[in-house]
Amino acid sequence: MVSSSGSLSVQQTLELVSLCLEKARGAKDSELALELCDGAETALSGIKGSQRKALMASKKDEDQALSERFATSYINLGTLQGSLGRSDKTHANFKKAVQWGGNIEQLSPISDVKSEKPAGGKEDAQAKARATGDIALISQDIFAENVNPPGVVFTPPQADERLKDIRQLAACLNLLQLSHSPDDVLGPVAHDWLQAVKNDADEQERLKLLATEVIRGFVGDEIKDSKAVAEVMCLAPVIDEQSFRFLLLQFYSGVDHSDLLNINHLQGLADLIHGADPGYLNSDDLVKILELFSTRVRETHGQSPSYIYQLTLAISHVLDAMADTKVTGLNREKLHTPLGSYLDKLRGSSDPYLVYQAAYAYQALQFVPDDETPWQAAMRRTGKVIQGVSGLVSAVKGLDLNGLMEGLESIQQGVAGASAVFTMAKTAYKDAMSLAEGGKDFVDSLKESFTFDQKRAWYPALRGMDTLIRDGHLVKFKTLVSEAPCRRDLAFQWGVCQRLGEIAANPLWRVDTRRDAVSFLVELYRNDTEWGQQVDVKKWILTILIQLSSLSGSVAQYAAKVLEELRTDGDAGKQAMYQSQRESGPGSYTLRIEMEFTENSPLLDRAQNKPDVEGSLRQLKKRRLEDQKNIIYIPPQAKESLKAPDDEHFPLMEAVLAFLNSDQYQVLLLLGDSGAGKSTFNKALECELWNSYKKGGPIPLHISLPSIDKPDQDMIAKQLRAFDFTDAQIKELKDHREFILICDGYDECQQTRNLYTSNQLNQPDEWKARMVISCRTEYIGADYKDRFQPGDRNQRSKSALLQEAVITPFSAKQVEDYIDQYVAVYQPLWKAQEYKDALDSIPSLRELVANPFLMTLLLDVLPRMMDPGRLSTTRITRVVIYDQFIEQWLERGKRRLGEKDLSPNARSAFESLSEEGFTINGIDFLKKLSVAIYKEQDGQPVVEYSRFQDEGSWKAAFFGRTDDQYLLREACPLTRNGKQYRFIHRSMLEYGVARAIFDPQEWKQKATPQPGSNRRGSTSSAFSFEIFDVDEAVVSDTDQEPDPNSPLVWRSFVNEASLLQFLVERVQQEPVFKKQLLNYVEHSKKDKKWRTAAANAITVLARAGVQFIGADLRGIRIPGADLSYGVFDSVDLQEADMRKVNFQGVWLRQTDLAGTDMTKAQFGELPYLNLTFNVWSCAFSPDGMSLAVGSESGNINVYSTSNWEMTQTFEGHENEVRLAYSPDGTMLVSGSSDMTVRIWIMESGTCERVMADHTDEIRGVAYSPRGNQVASACNDNTARLWDPSTGNCLHVLSDHEDTVNCIAYSPKGDLIVTGSADFTVRLWDVATGKCNHIFNGHTEDIIGIAFSPQGDQIASASDDTTLRLWDLESSSCRHILEGHGDGATGVTYSPKGDQLFSGSLDGTLRIWDVQSGACRHTLTGHTTSVACVAVSPKGNMIASGSMDNTVRLWDMSAGGSRHTSNGHSLCVYDIKCSPKGNLIATCSGDYTVRLWDVETGTCVRTFIGHTWTATCVAFSTRDQIASGSADLSVRLWDVEAGTCQHVLNGAGGRVYSVTYSPEGDQVASVYHDKTVRLWNTKTGELSGSLNGHTLGVLGVAYSPDGSLLATGSEDRSIKLWDLETMACIKTFTGHTYWVQDVAFSLGGNQLASAGKDKIVGLWSVKTGDYRPLKGHTMGVTRLAYSNKGDILASGSRDKTVRLWDTGSGQCRGVIQNFPGNVFGVAWVPSTDENYLVTGCEDGSVLKWHVTEKEGQYHATLCWSVTKGSLTVTGASIKDARGLTLLSKQLLNQRGVVGEPENQLR
Repeated sequence: MVSSSGSLSVQQTLELVSLCLEKARGAKDSELALELCDGAETALSGIKGSQRKALMASKKDEDQALSERFATSYINLGTLQGSLGRSDKTHANFKKAVQWGGNIEQLSPISDVKSEKPAGGKEDAQAKARATGDIALISQDIFAENVNPPGVVFTPPQADERLKDIRQLAACLNLLQLSHSPDDVLGPVAHDWLQAVKNDADEQERLKLLATEVIRGFVGDEIKDSKAVAEVMCLAPVIDEQSFRFLLLQFYSGVDHSDLLNINHLQGLADLIHGADPGYLNSDDLVKILELFSTRVRETHGQSPSYIYQLTLAISHVLDAMADTKVTGLNREKLHTPLGSYLDKLRGSSDPYLVYQAAYAYQALQFVPDDETPWQAAMRRTGKVIQGVSGLVSAVKGLDLNGLMEGLESIQQGVAGASAVFTMAKTAYKDAMSLAEGGKDFVDSLKESFTFDQKRAWYPALRGMDTLIRDGHLVKFKTLVSEAPCRRDLAFQWGVCQRLGEIAANPLWRVDTRRDAVSFLVELYRNDTEWGQQVDVKKWILTILIQLSSLSGSVAQYAAKVLEELRTDGDAGKQAMYQSQRESGPGSYTLRIEMEFTENSPLLDRAQNKPDVEGSLRQLKKRRLEDQKNIIYIPPQAKESLKAPDDEHFPLMEAVLAFLNSDQYQVLLLLGDSGAGKSTFNKALECELWNSYKKGGPIPLHISLPSIDKPDQDMIAKQLRAFDFTDAQIKELKDHREFILICDGYDECQQTRNLYTSNQLNQPDEWKARMVISCRTEYIGADYKDRFQPGDRNQRSKSALLQEAVITPFSAKQVEDYIDQYVAVYQPLWKAQEYKDALDSIPSLRELVANPFLMTLLLDVLPRMMDPGRLSTTRITRVVIYDQFIEQWLERGKRRLGEKDLSPNARSAFESLSEEGFTINGIDFLKKLSVAIYKEQDGQPVVEYSRFQDEGSWKAAFFGRTDDQYLLREACPLTRNGKQYRFIHRSMLEYGVARAIFDPQEWKQKATPQPGSNRRGSTSSAFSFEIFDVDEAVVSDTDQEPDPNSPLVWRSFVNEASLLQFLVERVQQEPVFKKQLLNYVEHSKKDKKWRTAAANAITVLARAGVQFIGADLRGIRIPGADLSYGVFDSVDLQEADMRKVNFQGVWLRQTDLAGTDMTKAQFGELPYLNLTFNVWSCAFSPDGMSLAVGSESGNINVYSTSNWEMTQTFEGHENEVRLAYSPDGTMLVSGSSDMTVRIWIMESGTCERVMADHTDEIRGVAYSPRGNQVASACNDNTARLWDPSTGNCLHVLSDHEDTVNCIAYSPKGDLIVTGSADFTVRLWDVATGKCNHIFNGHTEDIIGIAFSPQGDQIASASDDTTLRLWDLESSSCRHILEGHGDGATGVTYSPKGDQLFSGSLDGTLRIWDVQSGACRHTLTGHTTSVACVAVSPKGNMIASGSMDNTVRLWDMSAGGSRHTSNGHSLCVYDIKCSPKGNLIATCSGDYTVRLWDVETGTCVRTFIGHTWTATCVAFSTRDQIASGSADLSVRLWDVEAGTCQHVLNGAGGRVYSVTYSPEGDQVASVYHDKTVRLWNTKTGELSGSLNGHTLGVLGVAYSPDGSLLATGSEDRSIKLWDLETMACIKTFTGHTYWVQDVAFSLGGNQLASAGKDKIVGLWSVKTGDYRPLKGHTMGVTRLAYSNKGDILASGSRDKTVRLWDTGSGQCRGVIQNFPGNVFGVAWVPSTDENYLVTGCEDGSVLKWHVTEKEGQYHATLCWSVTKGSLTVTGASIKDARGLTLLSKQLLNQRGVVGEPENQLR
């Protein structure tokens, strides 16, 4: 049947043997089973002796494992053959097992198959037992039938009925868990109740909540007596896992923390484990519990035997529970160790009760879950059992008695049957079966047996009895007692007697059952033949009977009667023993009744007496859901932070629900612009949570913060009272429930406090809540997170407690969905398609409808504003929409009131208001109410009006009882909730104030221009300063005093972003309003009472883009104004009051600030540190109080961060230095090119230790997080780990194949990471110095490395220009960060790990979002490579060191973040004007090409498509532009459509310049590959190429007639090409460096060239004569001839533009003080004036008016689009007051002149 295994491998042989044995065990026929065993034996014998010897001699783990498998196979084979009657085979195979290394005494013949014997080969156990006389005969009258276990009959409660006791509650919950059971399983009463309650979710939740409250009551009970334990344990089988683990912790803690061990806690722990659902307990729980027992039992020294017995008894019950619990993966050795020694000591006791209990506990410990055995399978519970209740089920599957008996047989054979094979001592019960045979007493027998050493059958037999008794299966119980193979075992008999005594003593059993238990005891006592003559068992029976006789009732009488009858039983010896025991009395060990039940259930009673909150919550849910009907809701999208781009969004609702389901966060801050939909979302979230609400679960509570008085104090209780909850209910909710707070309108309640902390949420005895809180984006400041972050601000290391989400503008799809819903709900005049057509036809609408609230207003007013068939292209703004909406709202209100049945007086008032103009009166009411709210309530939007309290207050003017007030109030956009009034949206309040400041309806007369004198070539205004603006109309009466009652006068609105936006739009639309604001500024010069109005006014003007170039602002008073990102070039600001003014990003070039008060002025930037050598490294101290800088000089300079003064210099190194602080800041480690590593003491500045084992330059150093180790990276291809206290080298990390450039420790200090010139990142184990992993991916040297603060990620910076983020868990690259234009040199994480900062050889720093990998910001300022970057411990400052000898300090917390310039974010490389003169084109390092309106400087279009730097741009005469890029392509764009028409791929490398032919039919492009390519602009096809230059071609230009092409090259030559012949006709030489640009004069007879040699060359096209123009101090970048050809403009890297006379070659003007290199110059085509536009390295675009005066050219700035950097070159601060030392240092570095007075530190 089984073939020879000679051809099989060892592994195959073992698998074949295993298969044969498995089939043999399952065989029904014995002969087949024997044949399979023979096959297995044949397979095993096929292993050659040499193979066996080789395997057994091998020390390899895999070979030893094979040897063990052979030994086990022989043991299993021998055991199976023995069971089949082949004992001769058994002996032989066990010997072979020994030869294979098997230990017969330790190896148990266990296999993976459940049954040890073939089913068919097993003899009938009972028949065999009867044949051998092993079944005891017991009277048939004892336990003749099964009975219901103890308990009361289940009485089902009605819905909401008060429960009678805890058993009734437990029974109900058990039935709910049986709801899917077959109908025939349940009892009839239980079945009917379950059917009735199945559909009553509220009743189900009530019952579950009651159970939870009972458990909470138990936890709060200080006494926790046995009755309380019994009550809560009744619920143990029916509670959920969370409640189970909660109780488990309580009982565990009770055992752990009590001084005197509480037996109730121990018993509760046992009962809890008994009642646990499968899966509720794991091996870790059990080991932890046993370790606790081990600790407590060691404390029993000196305790009484009774105490020790109770402890051991409780431990036994816990171990019973563990033995019954199916838990896998348990390490048995760990379970034996804690209790073994304790139980072994009890083995020596002379007390038989204690010895038995110790033996029992030891057996329980032996049977704590291992692989499941047959007896465990038989005993495994099939359902919950609720003790104390009967009648629940009618057909519970009982214990499998046959399976149990089989399991007991197997265990017994493992001890007794195997004695025929193993050399073992006799079992204990053979030695002590009877007094006649052995005469040994019980205790000695136990001591001499192996009861304490291995499993015994009596223990599972007793556990089986417990199950049968529990289920009332007493017939099976009797059978088990009489037929158990271990029935003569002494411990078995002791345990049987104990259980019979407990049945007899329990009054909850039937009387006849209890009497039968007494009779059973008598049978055991009398029948010595069946049960032996063991003295202590007999004594134990007598003790039980004595205890029973002392009870009351008929059973006690029966026990007394039979006890008396036993007096004469047996011989004289037995009677003497009887007499002795009667005299001893009942003993100290009382019988245990399973559970105590009393008529009342105090814990349940307490739970049912608490206030009913669920009913009130149901009412609140109904009310809140009703309020949200018919609301148009489009699910919003959100981004993860303010810095994230809008296109990286996610569904907000999903994110918020994920937040609520996570334990990671406590507060979610929801940000969004005014009208973004925050409140609408909050209401939708509330509905979502109410719809999914479950009784007892978290309660959603929507809190409108403005409607709560002082929400920083107990706001939950205040809101609940507003919802009519009683104080008792509120207390109940506070004590026992959790909330989800939806706090709406943080900005509107004028709060600055942290509501989470001020309300003490989740603190002991306080409200338990998660919070979603919304706030307008414009309201928050730089440190806004402190207002929302949970916890103390000084201990907020866990930033993850706060999550953010920012609502993004509506997408086009969301807009369309909203329109469709709006039309369906409101059925307006227009159809959905008409709205969509309007959005497509009116350019300005698309931006507006991205805001949901504005879209709501727009959809309402749009049909009224225009005819859909004749859509206007007029720009529609936000304020225009509000104007229309308010008027339309009031007209509707008027119509509605007109149709109402008004009283005669009200009708008269209505008609009077209508005659005067109802809408005008309504607007006036709205304005006055808005102003009053700001004036009286500081803008708090909710007005609470009570007639009796507020009759004489300001509120009465609006909410009084007059008919006029009523009518206007009803018509206005107000809502009312009880006594509270508010506008329908916060923005309506702000609009009302803005309209009160300026109402266009009140200014019908247009202003007329006034003549004035010219100054600097401009038309002067009637003010003492002029404002350059297009079509500006200046109003007369400038000397008239402004309105003193305007809100601008008495309140600052500088920080009211939404209100300011209304005013900004008014300024842009209404010249008269601009005049009014200018008038406030002018009048502030004369009288300080106007200073608040002037500050408001100039803030609005600056935001509106009004540029104060050359204005006379001398003596103005504007304290607190926000001038950020404004243009104030050449302004006279002498003696002005500019305290607390925000100057962030302002242009103040040539501005006179002499004598100005600049106290507490904010500049948003910090000064840089100027060194005399290249900076190689910098590091902040751990406390952030100092910054250490290492430079090329070898010195280390330490600066104080409070004033940036140098406080220390460490000298010792000889060359460039890298450094790092110790974690406590007391030490500093440095490494240098001098090949040494040094440890410095910060306090003294002394070098404590020098480590000089490296053989080359040190490239990086790091301090371990614990400060006990430092690391160094070196050019010698190694990294070293050092002990800083001794200087000893601990490890040398030598696996890199090239220079190790950088090194960093993980936050825990157990790992270290290195980056190398071998292009790899390596991760090392600090303890062993071994390399754990290699990260590959970079293609150049790795220069910088950093570990994330969480330790789960590594960032690497490389010369390949990229950064990579590596995930440690998956060892994969999570993100590749691209953007730097040159190698990345340094990298570091923010303290929170959410941002990454990098420096580069391109001179920039970049800020990256770690999660998305997106670049958030680019910081420019360094003039050359950035070598290092460091972040302060608080994350509010970045330091960067550079080869420009500076350390720049970047303030990450600076305010003024409102700047949203639509300009370029990086360098402008080229600029051109359209032939029509109306547009400007620019290209940039941000990859984009942009079009600008010449007159206003507004960006009108952005072309996106290039994948790298856009290097050049050109305009065609055919409404087309061309752009070239470093991505190797030229793109042709349609100006009108904004689409890319062609992509011209020349594959010639970087494109340096492009230009169109005069006709626009051809475009020329020049490349790094030395080639000039000519393209057809219509088809995009290549029409020709020119070759001749020997290096890259940089510049190209067509002659005016289109016949010639000029090119300039890196080969220093200029070539002229004949386009007809495509031949080079002339080559001009003369430059000594690259020729970067060329340009033809208007007549074509002159050619200009821009040289990197600082020369502007003028060439005669005809003769080649060369005239060099000198003046630039650095390379010339761009050239452009003026419209008349008489002026040549040249841009340069020296940050100037020079204006040359083309006739004389003289420089007749210089435009200076550009913030960076000038890469673009172009003239605006014009017949009258000369206008020049320039593009700069900082991304700015500027327009200049060039005029001639006295032979010199002068340039006046017309407008600028800046990137937002402070520019103050040439500004005077002579005698300026109030500047701090840092501010002065900053301004000096930026180029101011003059010395201020009284510098503040």
